[in-house]
Amino acid sequence: MNKSALQKAYSTEDFKKRGHQLIDELANHIGQVCNESPGNVLHWVSPNTSLNFWEEFLKNGDSEQLFHEVLKRSTHVHHPKYLGHQICPPAPITVLTAMISAVLNNGTAVYEMGMVTNPIERIITALLAAKIGYQEQSSGFLTSGGTLANLTALLSARKAKVLSDVWHEGHSKPLGIMVSEEAHYCVERAAKIMGLGERGIIKIPVKSDFSMDTALLEKYYSDAIQNGIEVFAIVGSAPSTATGIFDDLDSVGIFAEKYDLWYHVDAAHGGAALFSKKYRYTLNGISKSDSVVIDGHKMMMMPGITTALVYKDARTSNATFRQKADYLLEDSTESDWYNSGKRTFECTKNMMSLHWFSLLKTYGEEVFEAFVTTLYDKGISFGEIIEKNQRFELAIKPMSNIVCFRYVDVSLNLNTLNKINAAIRQQLLEDGEFYIVQTKLRGIQYLRCTVMNPFTTETHFKDLLEQIEMKLETILALKP
Repeated sequence: MNKSALQKAYSTEDFKKRGHQLIDELANHIGQVCNESPGNVLHWVSPNTSLNFWEEFLKNGDSEQLFHEVLKRSTHVHHPKYLGHQICPPAPITVLTAMISAVLNNGTAVYEMGMVTNPIERIITALLAAKIGYQEQSSGFLTSGGTLANLTALLSARKAKVLSDVWHEGHSKPLGIMVSEEAHYCVERAAKIMGLGERGIIKIPVKSDFSMDTALLEKYYSDAIQNGIEVFAIVGSAPSTATGIFDDLDSVGIFAEKYDLWYHVDAAHGGAALFSKKYRYTLNGISKSDSVVIDGHKMMMMPGITTALVYKDARTSNATFRQKADYLLEDSTESDWYNSGKRTFECTKNMMSLHWFSLLKTYGEEVFEAFVTTLYDKGISFGEIIEKNQRFELAIKPMSNIVCFRYVDVSLNLNTLNKINAAIRQQLLEDGEFYIVQTKLRGIQYLRCTVMNPFTTETHFKDLLEQIEMKLETILALKP
């Protein structure tokens, strides 16, 4: 056994040397990509090329260059031309809280491993609950991502609303949830994990603006009941991931109350608007919900992944799981909020509440308001720029910082236009100056941008459209 390897791995001097170098490099990286001429968002290579590089690096690469190569070869979310996925450029202070979490490595399922972060988590979720409009009996916790949070909320819904003991005895009859057809795919995935099957996912069609058509709720609910499905929950999107359009949360809430359904709001992206005076209206009706999901790593300036799941009634979150682990948790008739493992899938999770708390303590709630308001403003502004260009068409007028548009030509059929728009996106990806994604709505291919950087400007938007038009000349010239 080579004990010197352990001594080397835990060397504080080596850590100090590498740490100082890395902090300098990270600061330079953030400063560089935020400049007016920051270079590319990414340097595209094929998956196999990347695999070959890292295989070779593991064998023969210089370990002193590891962090540098990771930075150079990754996608730069702090770049003002990053307009891709819903991942924010984290505030630099959260890099430091991530370091504290990594060094301490305190899994927070039980209080003695979360003596700092479990109380902080309670403070954060209480603040969010108050913003939602819940009363004092509300509660919540943080978990690793919106997918896990949405699944947990639906498990809580089933426990609270289904009379049979599904946890111990399994399903005794078909169960179902109602959800917009434009809801995030993780909701359908959660329902299938829960054993609801295809029949148990009652998809409500959307209107022309891609929001749930609440006028159809009565019909779809009645049809489900007649088909022997016990509907126990309904999910509102705030907003849908593909379009950035918000469901009418108030109308959904009224419907849920009428039929005593659990009302869950997936506000993973848009929940941050609770802090925005200007855009708080997008969440009107959210206080009628029983549970809400909000991602810190989307619109609240934090690294991934950290998500808040907030409940109107603390008792429902405490009752979700009834699984005993004697070596971890003692039975308690009290609401022992300080043992978060009783309410989550996770036994070990990182000290993610430090991100939320450090931002609040250092910059105050106004930093969240400034962030979300600025990004929504820019998304709407980008939509207005697109509307003025006759070569492009919006899928829908933006309600947030998500913008879907496409190149159009009335002389071309849909199939050809779809291929052209897909080719535009691929060329942008390979060039690397901009990073955008794509989506398909009602069979139509759209370019999809999410404005995640508050320092992205109208000039960047106009540059993107110019780049697309230049690429169009090449693509159209090759079209048979």
